[in-house]
Amino acid sequence: MIPRPPRSPEPTVAEASAWADVLVRRRLLHAAVLTPTGQWLVQDQPGEPVRFLSGPADVVALAATIQHRTRSTRPESR
Repeated sequence: MIPRPPRSPEPTVAEASAWADVLVRRRLLHAAVLTPTGQWLVQDQPGEPVRFLSGPADVVALAATIQHRTRSTRPESR
């Protein structure tokens, strides 16, 4: 087996793109678009203001926040 290179501490554009795609597909965000400058434009709901995220780390942090909020508001199924 070939060892994988160590993971970079900073999220990559590919990782941020994957998270953005999941958030939009699951309708947890209305839109997430990578700009040529490396910033992200995100919109929570149609008609709401567009927010700027400075890079991949901010997109991954937003995904974590949304995931935490979604899990903490879900009723326990036990």
